[in-house]
Formats: sequence, C-alpha cells, structure tokens
Amino acid sequence: MVKAEGLRKSYGTVEAVRGVSLEVDRGQVVVVIGPSGCGKSTFLRCINLLEEPSAGTLQVGDRLIEFGSKHSMPRGRDLARFRARIGMVFQQFDLFPHMTALQNVMSGPVIVKKMPKAEAETVARDLLAKVGLAAFTERFPRNLSGGQQQRVAIARAMAMAPEIMLFDEVTSALDPELVGEVLDVMKQLATDGTTMIVVTHEMAFARDVADQVLVMDAGQVVEQGRAEEVLLRPQNPRTASFLSRFHSTIGERKA
Repeated sequence: MVKAEGLRKSYGTVEAVRGVSLEVDRGQVVVVIGPSGCGKSTFLRCINLLEEPSAGTLQVGDRLIEFGSKHSMPRGRDLARFRARIGMVFQQFDLFPHMTALQNVMSGPVIVKKMPKAEAETVARDLLAKVGLAAFTERFPRNLSGGQQQRVAIARAMAMAPEIMLFDEVTSALDPELVGEVLDVMKQLATDGTTMIVVTHEMAFARDVADQVLVMDAGQVVEQGRAEEVLLRPQNPRTASFLSRFHSTIGERKA
C-alpha cells in the first residue's frame, strides 16, 4: 500500500529526514515513535506530499514517485488526486468554525469529489455515528469538547474514502481525560482493517494496535520491527533509553 525508500527532506543545510524507508501492507497499522524533534511529523507530511522530499522514492498504491529530479513532484490536479488517496488528521483539529459537525464532514465529498449533497449527508451521518457523535451533528466546533472535535476531524478525513490514514500526534493537544475517546476510535478503525501510519507518544496504543513500530532519532530510523519486540525487547540503546520513561505504560497487560 505504501513504500518509502531512502526518503530525505532537507531545510537548507538541516536534514530533518535522513534516508527513511518503510513498507506498509494493506490493513496494517504502523506506529512511528521517537523523541520530539526527531523528524516523525516531517516524515509523515512527506508521505502526503505536504512536504516535498529532497530525495528517495515513494509509492502509494500503484503510483511511484522519484524525488530529486526536476519533474518528479506532482503538481496541480495531479497532486490533488494523489492527496485524495491519503487521509490525514493533525494535532490541531482545523475544523471550519462556521460549519456544524455534519457540514464539516460533508465538505470534502461535496467540494472535492462533487458528490450530491444528499449522498454526502448520508455518508457524513454514518461516519459521525461510527465515531460516537450521532447526537452531535448540528453542533458547531465551539460547542464540542476537544475530543469530540478530533473525532469530527477523523470522520472528515474518512469521508474522502482514503486508501490510507495518517495520524500526526492527534491526542497531544487534548486534555488527558479526553485522550481515551479518540484512541478508542482509532482502535476501532484498526479493527475494521484501515491502513494506518500513526505518529504518537501513546505507547499502550502502540503496544495494543500496531503491527510494526518504527523508531526514529535525529531524522533516521534506529530500530524497526514487530511492536512487541521493539517495545518490550528493544535492541538499540537509543530505543531503550527513549522507552524507559514509558516502562510502566508499556508493561501493562492488554485489556
């Protein structure tokens, strides 16, 4: 479904992503962890081409892109079509404040896909029910909690029927008591077979849901493998040092 090889991203002389490779099969959940500022979010944005990689290759489905040559990066409608295959949910909810929850979820299918409003409304209502917000369709973002807003954002991304979902620290801006409701939605998506790449510091989620874990440090991958192996028996000293602060969380048994 997704294959990145030797992906690099530089800002001037600073290389934020340094030759990262990753392969994700359909229906897999890959969690990317590592210390703050190690390049995790930049790597995720490279997959969605919100950042243009400096070098390497990226394949999403049957579309292969080689970076570093003059004509490699999709532009215009081609770029829009590529991004439409990938749903992304960010740290901040970025909902349209003048739209209700229902209108927010309908907006992509109506505006981008030109879906009839009646059909888009059916899709949006189904998705809001799926994330536990069937009773909140007419509320504006200002009348929703942070956790509810983030669930609307997830439903909005899913409304475009993406082939893969990217999650960038989606619980980091939430109060601790609201984190669980968002993680529960993401766990259900994983159970439903949604292909996902998740950047997070929620180690219990990584332990319970991930098929594989990628550990980044200073822009590069320092360890990669099955979640249980990486989280409970890390081989790289840098991984072990990073995970030591989460020892009690990772060590808890699955519910």
